[in-house]
Amino acid sequence: MTTSETSNANEYHQQVWHNCLRVIKDIIPPQSFNTWFEPIVPLKLVNNVLTIEVPTTFFYEFLEEHFIDLLSKTLRKELGQDAQLEYSVRIVGGGSSVTYPHHNRPELTNKTVPFPNNRAEKGSITNPFVIPGLKQLQIDPQLNPDYNFDNFIEGECNRLARSAGLNIASNPGKTAFNPLFIYGNSGLGKTHLAQAIGIKVKELHHEKIVLYVNANRFKMQYMDALNVKNKYTDFLHFYQMVDVLILDDVHEFAGKDGTQNAFFHIFNHLHQSGKQLILTSDKPPVELTELESRLLSRFKWGLHAELQAPDYETRKAILRDKIRNDGLELSEDIVNYIAGKITANIREMEGALVSLLAQATLNKKAITLELAETMTDKLVNNNQRELSINEIQKVVCNYFHIPPENLLSKTRKREIVQARQIAMYLSRSMTKASLSSIGAQIGGKDHATVLHSYNTVCDLIDTDKHFKQHVLAIEKTLKSVL
Repeated sequence: MTTSETSNANEYHQQVWHNCLRVIKDIIPPQSFNTWFEPIVPLKLVNNVLTIEVPTTFFYEFLEEHFIDLLSKTLRKELGQDAQLEYSVRIVGGGSSVTYPHHNRPELTNKTVPFPNNRAEKGSITNPFVIPGLKQLQIDPQLNPDYNFDNFIEGECNRLARSAGLNIASNPGKTAFNPLFIYGNSGLGKTHLAQAIGIKVKELHHEKIVLYVNANRFKMQYMDALNVKNKYTDFLHFYQMVDVLILDDVHEFAGKDGTQNAFFHIFNHLHQSGKQLILTSDKPPVELTELESRLLSRFKWGLHAELQAPDYETRKAILRDKIRNDGLELSEDIVNYIAGKITANIREMEGALVSLLAQATLNKKAITLELAETMTDKLVNNNQRELSINEIQKVVCNYFHIPPENLLSKTRKREIVQARQIAMYLSRSMTKASLSSIGAQIGGKDHATVLHSYNTVCDLIDTDKHFKQHVLAIEKTLKSVL
């Protein structure tokens, strides 16, 4: 091979990977892209096998579990259906690496690394929010045992945050996720997840000092510490002893310059000492404009993980888990109704279940669908009604300028087939109708056709930016008519 040919070969694998990244960057959130794809280095491309280098075995495991479908689709789009992906995991401190094909996950060896514990015998204090003069103490972590990973149901809405949390729990302060910044609307499980990480740390690392504190309580402690001589120093020393600090609702620091300054120094000490910080907020760091820039810059060091509203199937799984844990027996119709009616807030959904149980118990009534409808309607906006499949078809037809009768016909024209598939996808995503019911109302198709259409649209959303924009625009129109 000539020098020119060698150079072209070297450039080709880089160009292929660059093309893949262009597609991936349009699909996933910027923070996920920066965390999981920017560190990857393309090494070579031989016989349609692209080898990429990743920093750690965990990195490889995470890609395999969460992004392999996206990687496979984009790579096949570049190289054809016989394209293959191979990982080279860098061995830190050595000149070699270990290589894995994407379909052959290795068995990992668990290693226990002794953690130096030079602390003297500690005293005891019952309330960790009393600022102590003691330098060594046992601390109540202030964790709710009900907020654990076992009952934190995984879904697409929280998968990144949950996986990062488990990784942190196994090796707190030693991962790239420091701080872990969890954000999202109220009632989506931020506090639950943050405390679940703390509980898992205590299970795996008994010697670690873990502390959960709400931002409002932290502010009160800071103000109390200013009023007593030498108490502010004790306040700082107390927090600097913590191994895993969980600070909830950090957005409440807005406009509190003194509190922000105190936390800035605590953050610096903990981070530089290899301690773990877990923060929650109702907004991402970029939107916390009332916080000091030097504090915001530190919030951006680690991983930002958004908790989104759960989809219909995840909401049902959450309800089933709570029903099982509470020892209740409810019909699937009741579960489906509550999950379909309360869509944006997990806390409200669980509250509806508690209210339903209380009403049935106090009034000695059977838990029926009618009772569930009555109780749930009192908790949600009654103006929000459920979409019908017919309405979805009309909006899809209007968007693509297709006569409704064409959507129901047997024509195989590409634009009609695609519109029909989108209508089936949205009917499954936005209604509680069964696959058979959807197929019967959209051209008399069977449930297998509906499932195939749903999967096809999911694949296109993952790989085609313009197609995704069409689907999102139709979804927005449908939500506006509710």
